Amino acid sequence: MKRICIYGKGGIGKSTAAANVAAALAESGLKVAVVGCDPKADSTRCLMGRRIPTVLGQRGDPETEIAFLGYGGVLCIESGGPEPGTGCAGRGIIAAMQEIRSRKLLEGVDAVLYDVLGDVVCGGFSMPLREGIADEVYLVTTADFMSLYAANNICRGIAKYAADGPVRLAGLICNQRSSLLNPELVERFAEKIQSRVIGKIPMSAAIGRAELAGRTVLEAEPESGISQSFRRLARAMLENTLRTVPRPLTDQEVEDLCRFP
Repeated sequence: MKRICIYGKGGIGKSTAAANVAAALAESGLKVAVVGCDPKADSTRCLMGRRIPTVLGQRGDPETEIAFLGYGGVLCIESGGPEPGTGCAGRGIIAAMQEIRSRKLLEGVDAVLYDVLGDVVCGGFSMPLREGIADEVYLVTTADFMSLYAANNICRGIAKYAADGPVRLAGLICNQRSSLLNPELVERFAEKIQSRVIGKIPMSAAIGRAELAGRTVLEAEPESGISQSFRRLARAMLENTLRTVPRPLTDQEVEDLCRFP
């Protein structure tokens, strides 16, 4: 099984990448699962066309369905989380992993993508790293300081847990959602942490249209250029064999990189 974590700061495009890459992998004939590890529970919305019940919300009832088939036959699971301001969001991830294991929901799956919030330094959000749930981590980032700062912090976690487990950094995904940003900055950051950019998500209005309709772009506009970009990204991730222990930068080095591109 290809076990992939997609990390990045909130709102950076992780769920967009996870859902569309999953749809592209399913198109190629693979059995794919997406596990949403964000308290907003919206990682699979575009695959399902709606929000689905969460593991945390249904916990305690072994008969309740928590895994659903979405677009392309992608298995969709959402960990969920507490109401804002009422508890630990990481608890949803821990509960989800326990429930998924006990129900053996991922048996027979060719590839599973975990969509994980990465700008919160909480034990729950690091669980896919420290428990060896995933082997490969991809960082979604734009070419701006806060995105790269969050990516660098995640690299620190990867380096820490790589010492005792299988998790490695497999590459960066550059979200080019603004024409004002310089994508070469992401390339330089990747080189400095001893990794590479595995693919790019071009700026496209089709992404917004599809998400408002509750669909992936592969379903909504299958022949579009952005759909082809996601297919190329999925193929690159599937064939990728480069897995490294990153060398995180200091905070000052990240600032200097962004200040003097």
